[in-house]
Amino acid sequence: MDQLEQQRLARILNQTLSIALVGASNRPERASYQVMEYLLQQGYQVHPINPQLAGAIILGQTCVAELDELDQPVQLINVFRRGEFAADIALEAIEHDALCLWLQEGVQSTAAAESAAEAELEYVEDLCIKKVHRQLLG
Repeated sequence: MDQLEQQRLARILNQTLSIALVGASNRPERASYQVMEYLLQQGYQVHPINPQLAGAIILGQTCVAELDELDQPVQLINVFRRGEFAADIALEAIEHDALCLWLQEGVQSTAAAESAAEAELEYVEDLCIKKVHRQLLG
């Protein structure tokens, strides 16, 4: 990761107050749970999203089925879903005026990248937000 990319990612993380975590888990051994826990500890508002866990309380936050159910705006959509789901999530992120779509480590999507670029939405893929935050701001 070059200096310019580090500056871009630090700016995104510094501008972000509220995060929708798509693919949230209520199981402590899952990466999405650990990342959510870390982000909450760093002072971010984190909204878990997972249709199978809608209504469940994860780390003190009520899980909703989809982005449309959030009653407040989010700046960053953090995605813990397989790449084939990312294109649709990118369109939802644009619809919700998010500032950034962040695909977790191992998640890539050409279609999501193209949609984000067209909408001038900040886009990050195949990077763990927790690791990047620790490295740049921790």
